[in-house]
Amino acid sequence: MSSQANLGVPDAPLGVSPAPPFMAELGGRRGWRTLVERREAAIFVVALLLFLFFAIDNGNFVSYDNFVNLTQFLAPIAVIGGGEVLLLTCGEVDLSLGTVFIFFPFMTYFLWVNFGIPLGIAIALSVVGAAMFGFVNGFVTTFFNVPSFVTTLGTLFALWGVTLLSSGGVQETMTANGLGGDILGNYSWSEIFWALGMILLVYVVLHRTRFGMHIVATGGNLLGAAESGIPVKRVKIYCFMFASAMAAIIGIIDSVRITTLDPGNDGTQEMFYAISAAVIGGTALTGGRGTAIGVALGAIVLGVLNVGFNIVGLSAYTFQLILGIAIVASMIVNSQFQRAAMSRLGRRRLNL
Repeated sequence: MSSQANLGVPDAPLGVSPAPPFMAELGGRRGWRTLVERREAAIFVVALLLFLFFAIDNGNFVSYDNFVNLTQFLAPIAVIGGGEVLLLTCGEVDLSLGTVFIFFPFMTYFLWVNFGIPLGIAIALSVVGAAMFGFVNGFVTTFFNVPSFVTTLGTLFALWGVTLLSSGGVQETMTANGLGGDILGNYSWSEIFWALGMILLVYVVLHRTRFGMHIVATGGNLLGAAESGIPVKRVKIYCFMFASAMAAIIGIIDSVRITTLDPGNDGTQEMFYAISAAVIGGTALTGGRGTAIGVALGAIVLGVLNVGFNIVGLSAYTFQLILGIAIVASMIVNSQFQRAAMSRLGRRRLNL
């Protein structure tokens, strides 16, 4: 029996380093070493230290209203970042998810208000439309061999153009009343509950399903995965569809919360924050390694920094500076973790 089986981790395809669950092996002799080596653990410590710093510096940081602001800031970042984690893990990226986050609430509004379709059906049609948009991104990327960076950069501008044309550049008001409105975003904590549910779904898909193993294999060794029978094109297309559907759902929820649809926003800020959260959380831009828990922790770090700077009175420009430094530092650390992981994998195989 292999050492991977002894750890309770399924054998990974050749060339792919398996990712054990967060905080695994903490009860064993190698517990503390594993704690240090796991990227999620390191980001958790960073988030905790930042939280304690701002809480000690200003007591208003731990107020109820501030917690609400924190969760509402990080929820869209975490969800869009979860979709990016799936794509980055399989070796792709989607720059259009922020625009999906903006456009499909408009689609929901038009179907609901202009065409009289019930809100629930309008939301379902919008999510399906977002998934089909993701299908187009995945199809162009995989069947025409266009880099996903280029494909989704083009569809970003195209979809934003559709948003501006369909809305006439005019803001709309998105309101929902009653229990449905509370579920969709009127309740202060509803957005973070949706975010937690979708991040949990990403975790299950990526770390607990055969499809998740295919995602990791596709990003870690594309040729090897294809030769082993994994439908790599289909895997990538499904990831594009899944990520777009998630971005549309959280976009609709966020629009109900703020009650405003703004066509002037192209969603690039949300998209870049989401990719930043994924990278800071330990997902590799080179593919083959991603973590759903890490992107959630990365979003928490960004949220604590953003809200904390506002509380202590620091300029918003400082947040952008720290974010840029954090991304570069995370890439440096990620490369070192990847090197260490490959070294451990090589030693394990020598001991088989």
